[in-house]
Amino acid sequence: MALAIRWATPADVPVIFRLVQALAAYEKLSHAVTGNETLLHEHLFGDRPYIEAFLATWEEQVVGFALFFPNYSTFLTKPGLYLEDLFVQPEYRGRGIGKALLQRLAQLAIERDAGRLEWSVLDWNATAIAFYERIGASVLPDWRICRVTGAALATLATA
Repeated sequence: MALAIRWATPADVPVIFRLVQALAAYEKLSHAVTGNETLLHEHLFGDRPYIEAFLATWEEQVVGFALFFPNYSTFLTKPGLYLEDLFVQPEYRGRGIGKALLQRLAQLAIERDAGRLEWSVLDWNATAIAFYERIGASVLPDWRICRVTGAALATLATA
């Protein structure tokens, strides 16, 4: 079979970082990528991992990834998984790769007795929204992401 989904390994960090950069370019957010491979490696495989990742390979070439971390629902009193990034290189889209990555995440959520799998999608990305709805996801209209970064984060911490 041409498609395989596997866990990321430390040797995969450079390709994962390149995929992160490609995702940022696709979302017109390249300017927001301020991290580096060293930090990504530490956060994936260091003493205290914060994130996990699956890679999608097509004929043994890495063509996509899903990067995620645990979260928690107090209402369900269960852990969950939060999908931070899902990306398939444009020339490999339409082959079931994104769906296979999400299916593997759903399997992992069930293995871990998670109450839910969640992620965000940009409101202009109609193609992604339609895809997510086709696989059974609910795009919540009444929730908005709140974010504090940089100087505002420092101000909040010391206020």
